[in-house]
Amino acid sequence: MRSEKVITMPTAAPGPRRTTGVCEEHGQFPQTVNVIFGKEFKTACPDCQQIAKETEAARVKQQARDELVYKLGSALVPKRFTTKTLNGYVAESAGQQEALRICRKYADKFPEISQTGRCLLLLGKPGTGKTHLGVAIANEIMRKTAATAVYRTIGSVLQDIRATYDKSNDRSESWILSGLISPSLLILDEIGVSKETPSDFELTTLFAIINGRYEQMRPTVIISNLDAKALPAAIGERCADRLREGGVIVVPFEWESQRGKEAF
Repeated sequence: MRSEKVITMPTAAPGPRRTTGVCEEHGQFPQTVNVIFGKEFKTACPDCQQIAKETEAARVKQQARDELVYKLGSALVPKRFTTKTLNGYVAESAGQQEALRICRKYADKFPEISQTGRCLLLLGKPGTGKTHLGVAIANEIMRKTAATAVYRTIGSVLQDIRATYDKSNDRSESWILSGLISPSLLILDEIGVSKETPSDFELTTLFAIINGRYEQMRPTVIISNLDAKALPAAIGERCADRLREGGVIVVPFEWESQRGKEAF
């Protein structure tokens, strides 16, 4: 006689039961007990869970603040400009308002711009707020995104590279250039500040920076007292071509200097 195999279906796990838990810190609390595969799992004290949640949120906020401090410090922004913001730029004339609009849009769209490497040129008369807006863009994107930014003048870059020729200097030219090519955004100021023809050393250095960022598709903000026609002679045609190919945005600053006009 053929025997039939009996298949025993597992019994359903009992549903959760309610009980009263005791926390050493907060006393009694409603507790739920679930039995899974024969093991009991009890819910923890809700007050302890809330404290742990708030502690973790505070830790995350502090970490974000620490990272921002690190980013701002690494940006090498001069003390005078560390507090500059887009909202703090006084735009009275139509030209100033347009410059502010473009710079604000550049900062707002930076996640997209960082994918294309599109550069921004702030060009024109001294004392018109070019550096303010350039640094404000950097401060804005570092506060709102994970992007990094570095501000340098071309004069300080050349000085740092020359210093590497001293054998006692532990930094190399390639190390300095890497620090200018790797950030999400570079603000390069005082281009063409000298009326003299740029030296081969200056042109070679500028090309190494701009081309390096061009190849990595990383955007650069160029700040200069020169206008768009005079700039290529100061940076070299090869640099100018790299900027043009990326669809460069040119903002003219044609109003008079605002320095010394603040009311006391």
